[in-house]
Amino acid sequence: MDKPSFASRLLDESRLTSSDKWLTALLGWLPLALFLLVWAIFSSGTGRDLPIGVVDLDHSAMSRSLTRYYDASPTLETRSFTNVQEATALLNSAETYATVIIPSDFEKATLRGESPEVTAFYNSQYILIGKLVNAAITQSQSTFAAMVETKGKMLHGTTVSSQAAGQSVPVRFQLVPLFNNGTNYAQFLVSAIIPALWQIVIVASGMLSMALTDKRIGLENHFKQGLLSALIAKVVGLLIPLWLMGVVFATAMHFGLGWPMNGSWTLLFASQGLMVSAGLAVGSLLYLGTRDATRAMSLVAGFTAPAFAFMGVSFPASDMPFLAQCWRAMLPVSHYITVQIGQFNYGATLIQMQPMLLALAAFSLIWLLVAAKLKRLCRSATLIQEAGI
Repeated sequence: MDKPSFASRLLDESRLTSSDKWLTALLGWLPLALFLLVWAIFSSGTGRDLPIGVVDLDHSAMSRSLTRYYDASPTLETRSFTNVQEATALLNSAETYATVIIPSDFEKATLRGESPEVTAFYNSQYILIGKLVNAAITQSQSTFAAMVETKGKMLHGTTVSSQAAGQSVPVRFQLVPLFNNGTNYAQFLVSAIIPALWQIVIVASGMLSMALTDKRIGLENHFKQGLLSALIAKVVGLLIPLWLMGVVFATAMHFGLGWPMNGSWTLLFASQGLMVSAGLAVGSLLYLGTRDATRAMSLVAGFTAPAFAFMGVSFPASDMPFLAQCWRAMLPVSHYITVQIGQFNYGATLIQMQPMLLALAAFSLIWLLVAAKLKRLCRSATLIQEAGI
């Protein structure tokens, strides 16, 4: 019997894929819907009007002025409470994200030249919100303190406001971000969440494609006549739509949302192709190791779901313990995200990206394991068939 041509193999793969609604969804509308959903959640870009509780135990003009400084911050929205217990209860129930306690005799201590302590508690369980609230409270408090100190200097003989301000705040800091000048957390989070979801889609597609072939045709029957051409046809049939999906995401983030691109599109797209190949190899191997779609999908979820935490975006990879860094090295997306950030934000060169590209390329060795496993299955099926004859 003549072996099927590569073109016919590719056509058969496309027909097989289109016959399964779940696999078709993974290669089509579902990732796009997830992208739009994630973007809708984080589209505001910055946190605004985050509620905090203020317990004013002084009830003076100066304490009310400090409260107005908090409320003037676009990040914060103050709510007044009469006692600490009530404010703490709402903080614990997440109805507010921080509690600020202004002590009694706050105004008197300030006028005497003392430094009264204003206590602030914030909920750090919400990492991003906690960071925004902490930064906003600190900024408002520092501005208020500088204002009070400046007025004090002017009352004691320094009549020029700029000179008084210089004496009050002799050291000033100017923070110049290297990228994300607007501190847009959507640009920070969405550009990492999308690749993490994309990896789940890639690995699940590789697993489901193998499971579908095994269910409809049987892996032994499908690969026994030209294992290499059948495997390449399966990989190409999945790689092209998944790679185009990554291209759409990257270009949409740049041209549609206006996020920066300081590097090479060619380098980015090449890393996306390696990323897709790596994920498909992992998914195929997970199914071949179990020959059960349910168990394989559980392995896919366990392998890909925690990826965002190990990518080194929300937590620096250099500070991760050794076992976490080992797990990170096994995730294709952790190497890809370094390339993406390097190209989007820094304009990194090919030499700088070489370790990550080599790491992604090394995942292609998994295809050798997949081919060896399929060859063993075909040989076993042939021996059983001959023994039966």
